[in-house]
Amino acid sequence: MTLPTGEQIAIAHGDQRAVICEVGATLRTYGTGGVAVVEGFAADERATGGRGQVLFPWPNRMGGEIWEFSGRRARPALDDPSTTTANHGLIRWQAFHIDAFNQNRCVLSCLLHPSPAYPFLVSLEVAYHLGALGLTVTSTVTNRDDVPAPFGLGFHPYIAVTTPTIEGASLEIPASAFVEVNERLLPTGAILPVKGTMRDFRESKSVNGHDINTTYTELTRDDSGMATATVTDANGRSIDLSVDRNFPYLQVYTGDQLERGRRRTGVAIEPMTCPPEGLRSGKDVVVLEPGQRWAASWRVKAR
Repeated sequence: MTLPTGEQIAIAHGDQRAVICEVGATLRTYGTGGVAVVEGFAADERATGGRGQVLFPWPNRMGGEIWEFSGRRARPALDDPSTTTANHGLIRWQAFHIDAFNQNRCVLSCLLHPSPAYPFLVSLEVAYHLGALGLTVTSTVTNRDDVPAPFGLGFHPYIAVTTPTIEGASLEIPASAFVEVNERLLPTGAILPVKGTMRDFRESKSVNGHDINTTYTELTRDDSGMATATVTDANGRSIDLSVDRNFPYLQVYTGDQLERGRRRTGVAIEPMTCPPEGLRSGKDVVVLEPGQRWAASWRVKAR
């Protein structure tokens, strides 16, 4: 039987277990001691709501207008009718090649060929590793083209709770600013302080009554350069998601717009290298020269 997400790659370390899919290099499940750390989906399902997916060559949304780079023109195909935007890039449903696989680590890669939405030749490698730090995800992008190529990268894990919904959970986001967006959820160009707003989660507070779908930035980092967001559920279980300096944005989403049965059952904390519309605006977009490589990491761990 061929599953909707292709081959399933199971890795383990101690009481940690994760399953990564051939399609999209998607993180289908991850848990410790039999309890979910990220909210996953069944083997015979496909990902909905971006669940566990890799977002490339742009995260979040782009409008359908033409954008240009290195003398090439592009126009994303719109796939979100509610906002008339192109959502989460081009590789979520693309089969990846399984490059390496052992007990606690796997590496998948894909070659993204030029298209009307993204006219550049680039490769993406995603490595999943279980260890003492939890699940670490390292991505490497290589420009295979003969001109400079821009890109944005993101990931879409939903942090799990041990209760039926996120009611009673608290959230801590180490961000002093957020990206203002319009009714299409595209940036207005303003970066605003969280201080004095409902979006201020610099100190842990309840998510009750908060419908969050916000791009956070200006992250506070530790001495190693990591920024850490934390979800603590009503039973007192905490999960940390940490990003390195190559991820200056976190999209936080409480899932209020998801389908019944998935609504407010987890908190998506999405590492992103750029804000929405990054390829068009150029804001914090990564640009690689021909042959140049780039890498970034994030991790998630229960405590």
